[in-house]
Amino acid sequence: MKILTDWGFTREGLSNNSRGEYLVLLQGALLAGFAILPVYQLPGFKIQSTQLIYLTWFLAGILGLGALILIVKGLIDLGKNLTPLPYPINNGQLVQTGIYRIVRHPLYSGLILGALGWTIWQMSLSHFIATAILLIFFDIKANREETWLTEKYPDYSEYRQRVKKIIPGIY
Repeated sequence: MKILTDWGFTREGLSNNSRGEYLVLLQGALLAGFAILPVYQLPGFKIQSTQLIYLTWFLAGILGLGALILIVKGLIDLGKNLTPLPYPINNGQLVQTGIYRIVRHPLYSGLILGALGWTIWQMSLSHFIATAILLIFFDIKANREETWLTEKYPDYSEYRQRVKKIIPGIY
């Protein structure tokens, strides 16, 4: 399939993980696992206040909306530089505009924010743990990606100093 080769997928890469193919497969498994994970709430924990329930729903909705904005804007701003692999595409350019002025990995940020929103909506301890695992995974994947980006783009080191990695203004 042409789109896979345009993104940098090769048979060799799938056999030796030369461009982070295994990270992409693990990411798919983690996201699928999150989606089918049963909701587990602490026994005896129930929000009694209607106002507090509405507040948690509002917070979850805001997080979900923020996640959607990060993901959609990140995809649009990346344009033809998009690849699911952490290895940059051969003819790509370093994107530092749009949402990428605020956070270096908005797609990862959006997925984490969406997971957190779902966790709060469901008040699910199992999803809270899974969200923490996603945060750790995306941090590891971003570190690997940034090694390759630093090798390919001379401006990346300065960009790293200016813009936070996953949580805008914080981390």
